[in-house]
Amino acid sequence: MVDSRQDRKVSARKSRNLRLALVLAIVLLLNLAGTWLGHMVNFQLFPRHDTMLHSVLMVSIVLYILLMATPFMPGIEVGLAIMLLLGNKSALLIYPCTLVALSCSFMIGKIFPLHQVRKFLQWLYLDRASELVSQLESLDPPERLSLLYEKAPAKFATFLLHHRYAMLVIVLNLPGNALIGGGGGIGLIAGMSRLIPFHKYLLVISVAVAPVPLCLYFQGI
Repeated sequence: MVDSRQDRKVSARKSRNLRLALVLAIVLLLNLAGTWLGHMVNFQLFPRHDTMLHSVLMVSIVLYILLMATPFMPGIEVGLAIMLLLGNKSALLIYPCTLVALSCSFMIGKIFPLHQVRKFLQWLYLDRASELVSQLESLDPPERLSLLYEKAPAKFATFLLHHRYAMLVIVLNLPGNALIGGGGGIGLIAGMSRLIPFHKYLLVISVAVAPVPLCLYFQGI
């Protein structure tokens, strides 16, 4: 009986490791694909391209919004390519496009069914996380926050919850944040948490993403 139970634990551990490796491989491929698309957009315009400038710009903007709103996709690559392509004034175009993309990811997270998240965590054999999501499903935001404070494994986790707006600003500006979901993934999680009202989220991201476009605009490229 004991051996059978141990065998099941070993089998579950192996399955979890394989599935985590699969998820990490998909994340890596998404990052590589986004970087490749960024390099494809980042080409030098010669006079013979003037007639197609408008079409290239529109396609690039749509591509940027889609990549920026998609978790684990380095959409900033395309944004920087557009700014390098068109000069510092394009930074004022990239800024509202970034807000649109991050708002889209937040709203998708807001309406995303949590039971699907629970099933995904179960598939990864993350039983504790799955149980926590199950408990959070039926709670309103204040009750959800109270439960998270209660279940937080350490003082640091409690600190992050208490300063969640400041942490949102930090992670959005964290170098290499594509590895933790990028802007799209961060917005998606913020929406799924139901702990941040949209108007406050929009205010936070308006401040968080402003420095780079403003610096590029005033200093030039």
